[in-house]
Amino acid sequence: MNRRRVPVLACSVAGAAVVALDGTVLTVAQPALQRDLHADVGQVQWTSTGYLVAVASLLVFAGRLGDRYGHLRVFAVGALGFAAASAGIALAPGIGAVIALRVLQGVCGALLQPATLGMLRTAFPPDRLATPIAVRTAVIGLAAAAGPLVGGALVSAYGWRSVFLLSVPPTLAIGLLALTARESRPWETGASDRPVPSRPVPGRTASGRTAPDRPAPGRTDPPPRTTPALTALDPLGALLLAITLGLLVHGLVEAARPGGARTGAFACVGAVVAGIVLARHERRAARPLLPPELLRSGPVVAGIAVLLAASAALFGSLFVATYFLQDVQRLDPLACALRFLPLALLMVLGAPLCPPLQRRFGPRCTATAGAVLLALGVLLFSRLDTTAGALPVGVCSGLLGAGFVTLMVTATSVVVHRAPEAHAGVAGGLQQTAMNVGPALGVATATLLLALVPDGGFVPARGAALPALAAIAALALPATLALPGGARRGTRPEPVPPRPGREPCVRS
Repeated sequence: MNRRRVPVLACSVAGAAVVALDGTVLTVAQPALQRDLHADVGQVQWTSTGYLVAVASLLVFAGRLGDRYGHLRVFAVGALGFAAASAGIALAPGIGAVIALRVLQGVCGALLQPATLGMLRTAFPPDRLATPIAVRTAVIGLAAAAGPLVGGALVSAYGWRSVFLLSVPPTLAIGLLALTARESRPWETGASDRPVPSRPVPGRTASGRTAPDRPAPGRTDPPPRTTPALTALDPLGALLLAITLGLLVHGLVEAARPGGARTGAFACVGAVVAGIVLARHERRAARPLLPPELLRSGPVVAGIAVLLAASAALFGSLFVATYFLQDVQRLDPLACALRFLPLALLMVLGAPLCPPLQRRFGPRCTATAGAVLLALGVLLFSRLDTTAGALPVGVCSGLLGAGFVTLMVTATSVVVHRAPEAHAGVAGGLQQTAMNVGPALGVATATLLLALVPDGGFVPARGAALPALAAIAALALPATLALPGGARRGTRPEPVPPRPGREPCVRS
């Protein structure tokens, strides 16, 4: 691997892992935080809601900032801000300060997350991108699995503030590393691993005589850098998108809260109205925030749809399963976590197997197999009753892990591969948006359907939540059929039209 790619991969993997770890350890720390700061349940809920709304509403705009100013630079700002906000939360005197700093942490997380994919897209050639994405996914799975255990140990030994201090050293380190790393340019992608042929001094021949400037055989001049016009920020579009996504996530979170159905419905209606205004603006804008060539790419849209359906099905199922194991079967949190251990193991071990599967069978077949496994896992979970033991629960969780990791690695690879390099940040923002909206959609769906069967809803075989989530998982199947069918096509980026006034050139 080229030396310049090592710090980029380290920043991408560590940044994604820190965000995944932060989300899981906070859940364990919330009861202690509530007692220590004398807060009510609604205030504690906003420590999560404020973060989710800030992240979801700014991800695409943050990706556009990376396209314009450089993904490493935006990543460094997000990582250092995340570290500062985490340290501030650990020192916060009251719940109001915690909520405000969590919103700030969400803004920094939005800057950080799309850049973890955007800088991989610019640093690695398309035919080598599946492996770093698989490594990133495996580490995310490991961090998410370790989060409850690490969080429980820290809260028990040192209190809830130690959970937020946990993320300060790694984010500070990767932020400083990103500041020192060199940003890869589009024309350098994939060329730095090959020896560069020697080139004569311009204007002079081997005999010492002057000669007109001519490029060396087999070499072409690098294309010009992306101009600011091609990465216009479109502030009005960014504001409308932030309002749309913020209202949508807030509405879904409120719908999942007891007594919040009406507020959630109003927020979702507001999101639809804002989305219509956004669509009208984007059609009329000279340089829209959401590039038409990106949204017209069938593989990119299909990959985002796959991620949305898969994350909704997985997290909604885990929400129902957690209540089933703890409230119905009376298992403690540790025993519940052990039931889901196959899910975590298959996510970590399965991610490195996805790139060779894509090369062998193509993204379409690989993702279709993953969708079948995920839907089968949710469907089998929906047949469990009160007597279900560790083995059937473990088999179901293993199917969930195998299916989800296959879909996540394959769909993410297609989205990043097929997006034009000038819009890599927006593509990463859309991918991360799907991964944030999907879980909120799945949990809200499960909550609403659990309320329909108040006496037996937590028992999978008696409720309607898991069958509905199995149907959502099955919705990923038609989307996988729109992914590229051949291995080569799945790793080829969308062609970029030649710039006016320049002859199209071919890389040697």
